[in-house]
Amino acid sequence: MGDSLIQQKTFEFALKIVRLYRKLQARQEFVLSPQLLRSGTNVGVKIEQAMAECDRRSFLDKLAAASSEARETRYWLRLLQESHLTDIDLTSELNQINEIIDLITSLAAADWHQ
Repeated sequence: MGDSLIQQKTFEFALKIVRLYRKLQARQEFVLSPQLLRSGTNVGVKIEQAMAECDRRSFLDKLAAASSEARETRYWLRLLQESHLTDIDLTSELNQINEIIDLITSLAAADWHQ
């Protein structure tokens, strides 16, 4: 069985964050980029963990953790964008993380594992 939509999207986003991290490091941005790398890749990790859960409570707890990581990631992206610490346009990444947050919220609101 293949990955769910949320698993696919969070994995693709994590890859994008890794590439962005490398660009930021190359441009000497060493303060916020490690925070972004950690939270941006952890979103997918938490989703993977949620999908492996066998009971509803644990599933929802992992989704809540994924949502928290996604919102933290959005914060770091916004801070990078609006502080002008880099000249990289982060609009695409911000749109992606907003879509992921919406998917996580929808998944949490829907019946478990449907």
